[in-house]
Amino acid sequence: MTEPLYPRLILDVLANVRYPGNGKNIVELEMVTGDDLRIDGRHVELSLHFSKPTDPFAASLVKSVQAALKTFIAPDVEATVNTLFPSMAEKAQEAPVLPGVKNIIAVSSGKGGVGKSTVAANLAVALAREGYRVGLLDADIFGPSVPKMFGVEDEPVYMSETPDGRRLIEPLERYGVKILSIGFLVEKDAAVLWRGSMASNALKQLITEANWGELDYFLLDLPPGTSDIHLTVVQTVALTGAVVVTTPQEVALADARKGISMFQGEKVGVPILGLIENMAWFTPEQHPDERYYIFGREGGVALARKLGLRLLGQIPLVCSIAESGDAGEPIAARDTVAGMAFVHAARELTEAVAERHDTLPPTTRVELKH
Repeated sequence: MTEPLYPRLILDVLANVRYPGNGKNIVELEMVTGDDLRIDGRHVELSLHFSKPTDPFAASLVKSVQAALKTFIAPDVEATVNTLFPSMAEKAQEAPVLPGVKNIIAVSSGKGGVGKSTVAANLAVALAREGYRVGLLDADIFGPSVPKMFGVEDEPVYMSETPDGRRLIEPLERYGVKILSIGFLVEKDAAVLWRGSMASNALKQLITEANWGELDYFLLDLPPGTSDIHLTVVQTVALTGAVVVTTPQEVALADARKGISMFQGEKVGVPILGLIENMAWFTPEQHPDERYYIFGREGGVALARKLGLRLLGQIPLVCSIAESGDAGEPIAARDTVAGMAFVHAARELTEAVAERHDTLPPTTRVELKH
């Protein structure tokens, strides 16, 4: 009597077929599953899934499958074996854009004028002081300020060629931080008059066509508010999370809430690593123990508590922070009270990132469908 065919029998037989590349059987490798089987009398149709767009063992593996079914079941078993390969587009979508970068962090603010770029620059320097490999991209396409804050406004930018023939932009390095900005590529006193698509394309190039190498932290200084640039970023890279900068002022806090809502929205889903309250109080340089709450008291603290977010730090309003930025020497490079405030925020950020990895799944790029 002819033995009937059923999926479990087919899979048991195919477990004898090994993939030549590593010696494991094709069932164990999930190259074929029960969902791929179609049985019609003595005819079996199945699909083999390959991980590469081309596979040198595909043809021989098809013959091995057909031979195994005839050998281990019966000679009258006929098999149609389909081969499925991922398209180049699918592989490009799966491949990480920055494979050497461990954590990609957006530094954002709901409105301008809260010192977001100053915080981003000093956070980067503080992380580098802590021994991390750090990159900083000035993604504020229309108002780049990172070149001035690092004293590199007039520095030329060079291209390098990789072993595989790609030409990449070489980031500059200052204070242990690799930095790039659209400000390196345009006249420093000229306004950037670009449509949204042009700005987005420029940003993509700075992310994907630069030699960032191996980094522990890659900080993106985003424009204030919410815009095409923010959407470009979340669609281009898988953000580890976002840091939101605000002042204690109610107007700034209201806009900060909108920025937080954008990242936490269902379509974006980027974790908020924490808040930084900038200009938390004014302290005269000559009287470091005095505090004057010019923009309100602990508004950022209250917002973080209300939303259940981590407060990464409170940065005082002192002249030396602005003067250091204007001089191209970030205050975080110095062992001053203001400099150590950024070091404290950097340490809090690393703890927030570790907690994020322990409690949430890996990030993916956002796919926004219209």
